[in-house]
Amino acid sequence: MTAKPVPITAVPDPRPIEEQEERTEESFDLLEYWRIVAKRKWSILGLALAVTLLTALVVFAIRPTFRSTATVLIEAQKNKVIGIEDVYSGISANREYFQTQAEILKSRELAAKVVQKLNLTKNPEFDPRQQEPPFWKRWLGNVSPDAANLGIAVSDGDEGQGEDAIFKRVVRAFQSRLTVEPVRLSQLIRVSFESYDPDLAAKVANTVAETFIESDLEARYQMTQKASDWLSERLRGLRQKVEASEQALQQYREREHIVDAKGLAQSGATRQLEDLTKALVDARQRRNEAENKYNQIRGMHGPAANYESVPAVIGNQLVGQMRVLEAEAERKVSEFSNRYGKEHPRMIQAQSELRAARENTRRAIDSVVAGITKEFEVARANEASVERSLSRSKGEIQDINRKEFQLGILERDVTANKQLYDMFLGRFKETNVASNMQSTIARVVDPAIPSAVPYKPNKRQTVLIALVAGLFVAVMLALLLDRLDSTLKTSADVESKLGLPVLASLPIVSERGIKTERIVEQNPQAMFSEGIRTARTGILLSAIDEPHRAVVVTSSVPGEGKTTFATNLALAFSQTKRVVLVDADMRRPSIGKLFGREPNAPGLSTLVSGNTPPTDCIFKVEGSELYVIPSGTVPPNPLELLLSKRFEDTLNKLQEMFEIVIIDSPPVQLVSDAMVVSRHCTGMVYIVKADDTPYQVARNGIKRLKRAHANIIGVALNRLDFERADKYYGEYTGYSKYGYKRYYGAYGGKKRKAAA
Repeated sequence: MTAKPVPITAVPDPRPIEEQEERTEESFDLLEYWRIVAKRKWSILGLALAVTLLTALVVFAIRPTFRSTATVLIEAQKNKVIGIEDVYSGISANREYFQTQAEILKSRELAAKVVQKLNLTKNPEFDPRQQEPPFWKRWLGNVSPDAANLGIAVSDGDEGQGEDAIFKRVVRAFQSRLTVEPVRLSQLIRVSFESYDPDLAAKVANTVAETFIESDLEARYQMTQKASDWLSERLRGLRQKVEASEQALQQYREREHIVDAKGLAQSGATRQLEDLTKALVDARQRRNEAENKYNQIRGMHGPAANYESVPAVIGNQLVGQMRVLEAEAERKVSEFSNRYGKEHPRMIQAQSELRAARENTRRAIDSVVAGITKEFEVARANEASVERSLSRSKGEIQDINRKEFQLGILERDVTANKQLYDMFLGRFKETNVASNMQSTIARVVDPAIPSAVPYKPNKRQTVLIALVAGLFVAVMLALLLDRLDSTLKTSADVESKLGLPVLASLPIVSERGIKTERIVEQNPQAMFSEGIRTARTGILLSAIDEPHRAVVVTSSVPGEGKTTFATNLALAFSQTKRVVLVDADMRRPSIGKLFGREPNAPGLSTLVSGNTPPTDCIFKVEGSELYVIPSGTVPPNPLELLLSKRFEDTLNKLQEMFEIVIIDSPPVQLVSDAMVVSRHCTGMVYIVKADDTPYQVARNGIKRLKRAHANIIGVALNRLDFERADKYYGEYTGYSKYGYKRYYGAYGGKKRKAAA
């Protein structure tokens, strides 16, 4: 009875296969980072030491630079040139003032004075003509020896440019080395200078401070001299103007017979004018008040005029009293009408009193209206009279003013000329005094001294920084390389990135004299053999009710150990079952040669074609229960042979003859033979080489197999360095921790046998 392939069973998952495979990588924790660093610790240390050594060589080759600092106190008050009241008064000590002084200390003019004073253009440190060319000048050709440090770019023809060009370049270099730093919340400024010579650095810093003070004194002295000369010229002309104006004033007084123009001539007229002006203001105020009242009643003339609503009438005291009496009469009428009726005598009397009260109120209102009109007319006439009197008084005063107008002009001219003369005379005297009392704008509180320790380079600090930076860069590179490394390193990587269970993790086999393809047979106690038996157990447990009859072994690319795994798996199964190993890799057959068969010996190709009986194609491995079918003669197109009906029939017959068939197939990424063979098999094992196969390549191969409906049982991670994986990747195999390394030896059982 022909055995049929077992139906493919899979773990139910509602997500599509592509979605299951495209899983995101898990984020690293601190332990993962530490393992990455530990894995490449020697490379990290090597790179850090190389960077440190290179930095040390560069730092120790740099010429040391010394720095000296002089501390200058800026006075909060700066004297002015003009004005004795301002000579000793200072400006407010604000931030802008001190910042201005700091900028003056950094100015080009001050730097030029110091360079000229110290004759730095002849100093070998600054003069580019006295410096030896460096080794790299022959490469650049137009850069001076210390251009990097001094900031001077001098061409070979600088000697022909004259002293001016050299002086300008030295001044620029001087400014680049000068540092001016105001001390926060104080009036102090630190003036620092850097030089290869410590004595020169201190000398320059002190000279800058002294030159700054001298320059300010010189500038103020020059301004004072200019002001003094200008004042002398102006005083001569002002003196002549004062004398002329005084003579003209005296002549006018004598001609007009004026003794005291302001005290006698205008005293009576002025008082009269003031009284009339005040009276006019009062008259206008009374007229305005009367006019307001008159305007309120002006539009209400006639018998039907209602003056009771006018405020001026309502506010009158007499009208108010009449209204009170009228209201009282109305109250009585209202009270008696409810009590007695219209014909009652008391009611008639009350009505008579009401009519009388209303008549009195009307007469009072008429009287008030007439009084308001009369009051307005009187106020208007009074205002006109006061205005006429005021006009006459103004005319009299204007006659006096016409006479004194010219007198006032002459007096003001005399007064102005005398004041201007006195002011200039005082300023002239003050300027002469100020020129002899110049105060300094600043003083040196802490002169610079030569430094015994170089300011830069700080060799120890630079080397330490280089070491730390080298370690940091090396660690970052290690992390980057690890992130770029997409190979599968552990069983956790396989399960998370491929989405398949791991059947076994197989170690690296390095024992001499043992063929790795038959290590299960030759060294059953080796760790590799234990891994093969673990894979065998996984295959058996994956289909307990209906065991696998045909299992295909494949990989992504050549060299991952699929043939080694297939032969050892077949040997492991042969210990308990009747097993046949089929070499279906007709592109690169190797199983026949491994078991001592000739290259053209009959095998799978001749068995499928029917040209050779099965007994000639199948042979038994000596010392085991394993049967092997080599590839046979390689056909022109192996894929057509695997796609044929004869291959399917042959595979079914083999499943009848043997309990399990192990098939070694070509890699998936190169050819599609494995996908064709998987259609006739009940299971497939995918081989991945640790630290070598990128997970993208393996995932693409698995995706192709799943699209062909292959039943992938699991993945075997081959050539895994257990110690490295346990130490750097967290692959907790327990190989070293729990003594299995000592018990099993180096991937084998030689040490155990020796101990026995």
